[in-house]
Amino acid sequence: VWAEENTRESIYEAFRRKETFGTSGPRIKVRFFAGYNLESLKLDDLSLIQDAYANNTPMGGTIIQEKNNSPRFLVWAISDPLGAPLQRAQIIKGWLEDGEHREKVFDVACSDGLSVDPITHRCPDNNAKVNLDDCSISSDKGDSEIKTFWKDPEFRQDQDAFYYSRVLENPTCRWSTWDAMRDNESPRSDIPATIQERAWSSPIWYTKQ
Repeated sequence: VWAEENTRESIYEAFRRKETFGTSGPRIKVRFFAGYNLESLKLDDLSLIQDAYANNTPMGGTIIQEKNNSPRFLVWAISDPLGAPLQRAQIIKGWLEDGEHREKVFDVACSDGLSVDPITHRCPDNNAKVNLDDCSISSDKGDSEIKTFWKDPEFRQDQDAFYYSRVLENPTCRWSTWDAMRDNESPRSDIPATIQERAWSSPIWYTKQ
C-alpha cells in the first residue's frame, strides 16, 4: 500500500481507499494517477508526486467525466535493486461492450530509449537475454526506472471504463529452471524456461456520471 506513514491506522486507511499494488515477487514499486490536472506537470519535477496527489486521483479512485476533455495518466515504476531491470510499462483498459467485458493492453513506455509503436501500441523487443546455463541475464538492457504520461488514444467520454498500470521486468529464469540448474538437469520442456516478473496497480475507474 501507499500509506502516509508506517502506522496501523495509516496502512488501513490506504487499504480503504484501495491505493494498493501487487507484485509477482520482486519488490518493484509502482505509482499510478489519473486526472485532468496533470497537463502542467513535468516528469522531472521534484514535486511530481505531491502535485499529482493535490489535484488528481491516485490508484483505487474514480474520475468523473469532464466535458470535452480526456484524462491523462501518470505511471512511475522503480525496479527492485536486487531484481532484473524493467522492460516496459503498460496500461490495461477494461470496459463493457454489448454486455460483454472487453480489455486492451497498451504499452505506454519502453526501456532503453525505445518508442511505442503508435499503430500496434507495443514496445519493440529490447533483446534482453537469459543464459539458461547459469541463469545470468543481460547486464546492459532495461531501466531501473520508467516514468511517463499517457492519454488513451481510443478514449470515449460516453463509456465507463477502468484502467490499471502494469510494469514488466526483463526475462529471468523461472523457478523450475533454477531448480534444474542446481541439480545439473535440463529444464522441463513442457513449461517455459523463463518468466517476466511484474507489478500491477489497483485500477482507476472512469465514469460518465
